[in-house]
Amino acid sequence: MEAALPARPEPTAAAAPGLTGVEAARLLAEHGPNEPAPARRLSAVVELGRLFANPLVLILLAASAVSAWVGQNVDAGIIVTIVLLSVSVNFWQSYRSQHAAERLRASVAPTASVQRDGAWQELPLRLLVPGDLVRLSAGDLVPADARLLESRDLSVQQSMLTGESLPADKRAGAGNQPGVTGADAADRVFLGTSVVSGTATAVVTATGSRSLFGDIATRLASRAPETEFESGLRRFSVLILRTTMALVLFILLMGIVVRHDALESLLFAVALGVGLTPEFLPMIATITLTQGALRMAREKVIVKHLPAIQNLGSIDILCSDKTGTLTSGVMQLDRALGPAGAASVRPLELASLNSRFQTGIRSPLDVAILATAAPVPPGCTKIDEIPFDFDRRRLSVVLSSPDSAGQRLLITKGAPESVLAVCDSAEIDGRILALDTAARDASSVVYQRLSADGLRVLAVAYRRLDVRDAYAREDELHMVLAGFVSFMDPILEDVSDVLAELGHDGVTVKILTGDNPAVAHHVCQAIGLGEGQVVTGDDISGLDDAALGHVAEEGAIFARLSPGQKNRLILALKHRGHVVGFLGDGINDAPSLHAADVGVSVMGAADVAREAADVIRASAASACSTGGFWRAARPRPT
Repeated sequence: MEAALPARPEPTAAAAPGLTGVEAARLLAEHGPNEPAPARRLSAVVELGRLFANPLVLILLAASAVSAWVGQNVDAGIIVTIVLLSVSVNFWQSYRSQHAAERLRASVAPTASVQRDGAWQELPLRLLVPGDLVRLSAGDLVPADARLLESRDLSVQQSMLTGESLPADKRAGAGNQPGVTGADAADRVFLGTSVVSGTATAVVTATGSRSLFGDIATRLASRAPETEFESGLRRFSVLILRTTMALVLFILLMGIVVRHDALESLLFAVALGVGLTPEFLPMIATITLTQGALRMAREKVIVKHLPAIQNLGSIDILCSDKTGTLTSGVMQLDRALGPAGAASVRPLELASLNSRFQTGIRSPLDVAILATAAPVPPGCTKIDEIPFDFDRRRLSVVLSSPDSAGQRLLITKGAPESVLAVCDSAEIDGRILALDTAARDASSVVYQRLSADGLRVLAVAYRRLDVRDAYAREDELHMVLAGFVSFMDPILEDVSDVLAELGHDGVTVKILTGDNPAVAHHVCQAIGLGEGQVVTGDDISGLDDAALGHVAEEGAIFARLSPGQKNRLILALKHRGHVVGFLGDGINDAPSLHAADVGVSVMGAADVAREAADVIRASAASACSTGGFWRAARPRPT
C-alpha cells in the first residue's frame, strides 16, 4: 500500500533536514500529486453512452433500424421513443453518483506544515511527496501516510479507517508489533485521520492513491461491479438476441429450401425478429421500478438508482457495519464497581472530579462520565495536574477541598493494568484494606470480565498528599484503588426485531466491522446474531479468493477489518452467487457500499457514504433504527 521511499537516508528525530525544493519537484514528477484518487469526471455524454450500451437497448435500436429499412417508419419511431424515454429516466437517477469520489477528495485538508529547504512552511496538500517532513498538532488532519519520528502525547481519531470509536494512541519508535497491521500500527499515522491531542513530527511514506485513504477513494472512483439486476438483464438480452437470430436464420433458410423469393423471405424473417423483440420491456421495467421508488419515498426511503429496488428485493445476504448502524456510536456509562466487583458509586464520584478538572481535549469516555456527573462539591479547587502519557497510560489531578484536613487529594484514572500497578491498598465498603496478591488477582478478574463483555474500562484510584507547590509522577505510588468504571456503545433498541424480520424474509445477516473482536462478539451476542468464532482481518489477509469465499459464507462476525478487506468479502460473496446488500454510514464503508448489489445508508451518514449508497433512509438516525425501513423495502406477499 505504501510507496517506496526515495533512495536517501531516512531522517531521524535528532537530524531531520527535510527535502529540498529540487528533490521535492523530482519526487512529485515521479509519484504524482498527493490526491486520494485521480480526478476522473465522466461527462454526461459518456454516462449516456454507457446506458445506451445496455444489450437490450442495443437490440431495440437494431430492431428500429431494420424497421426503418423495410419501410416501417412508425414502428421504428415508436421503438426509438421508448428507448429514449427509458434511458432518460435512468440517466437523471444515476448521474449524481459520480460526485462520491469528489466529496472524498474534498474531505482532506488543503494544506500541511512541511519542512522544505530547511524551513517550515505551509504547502498545498497535493504537493507533498514521500520523504517530506510534516508537523502535526491537535486539530490537524494528517496530510499523508507517515511514520512518526517524534511524538508527544499523540492521540489520533482514525475511525474513518478502522471503525473504532475511540482515538488511537500513537508513539514514535513503537516499531512493528507482531500481528499489528494497517491503521493499528502504533508508529504510523494515515492520510485523512485527525489529531485529537499532542504533537508530532513524521516522515511521509505514502501519498495519493498509494495511501490507505487513497485506496478507498480509488475503489470508489472505479466503476461499480455488475449488480444482480444488471447481470440478469444482460443474460435475458443475450437470450432474446440468440432466439431472434436463430428464428430469423431458420425462416430465411426454410424460405430458400422451398424456393420462396429470397427478398420476401428476408423481409418476413426481419419482421418476425422485430415482432419478437420486447420493445416495451425497458419502459415497463422503468415504470414499475419508479412506482416502487415512489412507494418507498412515502416511507421516507430515498432510492437513488432505480435498479436498486429489484436488487433490494433479491438480497439473500445483508452485510452491516456495527458502529452507528447496530449501535448508537456514542459512548455511555455502563456501571461503576468496587475493587471486588460489587456496585459502588465511589469510583464514579472520583472519576467525575478527575474529568471535570483535567485540561486538554476530553475523550469520549470523559464526555460520558460528565454527562452523568454530580455537581462539584463547594470549595473544591484544582491545585495541579499530572498529564496523560502513553508510558503511564493514566492521568492525575490534585485537588483541595474544605474537608481535606490540610491535605491534597490526588485522583488518578486510566488503563486498569497501569492504575493497579501503582496501588497497594483498596477501598472496600468504606474500609481501606491491603491489596495483597489474592485481592489484586480478584480485581484483575473484575476488569477482565468487563473487557470480555465488550466494555471499555477505566480504573480509578486516589491518595492523600501533603501540601506542596507542585506534584509529579513520583507521587503516583502507594495509591488506594477505588474501583472501575465501564462504558458501552449502546445497541439500538429495535435491532433484534429488524433481524427477526430479515430472517423471516430469508436474509442472512453478517457483521463487517473495524472494531475490536471482543466488542463485536459482545454486541452480536446481545442481539442474538452469530454464536461462532469471530474472524479478524489478519485471519483473511493471506487467503486467496476461493478460500475467502468459503470463509465469507460460513462466518457471521468479521472484526478488525480494513475498508479493503470489507470490500473483498462482499465481492467474494457475490462471486459465490449471492445477492449482497451492505449497510453502513462511515467513510470507511464507502467502498463496500459501492461494491455491493445494493448499498444502504442513512441521511446522517458521512457525505461520501451517502453518495456511494443506492438507498438512503431519510428520517432515522440509523439504517437499523426502525423496522419501517425494511417493511417499506421488502413488503411481504399477501
